[in-house]
Amino acid sequence: MIIAIDGPAGVGKSTVAKLLAARLGYLYLDTGALYRAVAWKTLQSRVAPTDHGLVTTLLASTSIHMQFHNGAMQVMVDGVDITDELRTPEVTAAASTVSAIPAVREWLLPIQRQIGQRGSVVAEGRDIGTKVFPAAPYKFFLEADPAVRVARRHRELVAAGRGETVETTFRDLSDRDRRDRTRSIDPLVPATDARFIDTSALSPDQVVEQMVAAVSTGL
Repeated sequence: MIIAIDGPAGVGKSTVAKLLAARLGYLYLDTGALYRAVAWKTLQSRVAPTDHGLVTTLLASTSIHMQFHNGAMQVMVDGVDITDELRTPEVTAAASTVSAIPAVREWLLPIQRQIGQRGSVVAEGRDIGTKVFPAAPYKFFLEADPAVRVARRHRELVAAGRGETVETTFRDLSDRDRRDRTRSIDPLVPATDARFIDTSALSPDQVVEQMVAAVSTGL
């Protein structure tokens, strides 16, 4: 059983996916962590994330694995656990850039699908229902009002100790949306059979309840 959750930044995908996975007893797959892992490797190797050629070459000497312990996901790069380093501002910025490189997306595709073969999975990202698991029986696409998304992301950044202004958050989110929705390969679009949920006025628990209801009734 695979449940695919897609949508832009700030709609609550990660929070909802974790809650849903815990509720159902499934594995939680954050595909964005894989792109962050590639970004981390490029930064460690002093390779510019914008250099498609060098980033692609770097993949040949890179190994990425995901491990799960008590429902928690760990990301290993070349045998080193880098989970705690994936949310730094530098890695976040680089991940947005390397995720648009076609070779990176193709290289990570089998890694994501292998995780999907381990058992029942709740997977979240931006092309889960359209590219990674197009045959997933349950697909959800989350959206939210732009102002709500900016406010949510800004709170996350403040909680993480980043003194970023709301204006900067808005600009970064807008730039990310543009890159995600207009990239030439696997752009952010809803799967034709995805169920839309507007999370603007909903709590994470309320979103999960809608998902559980859909799954339990086979919708």
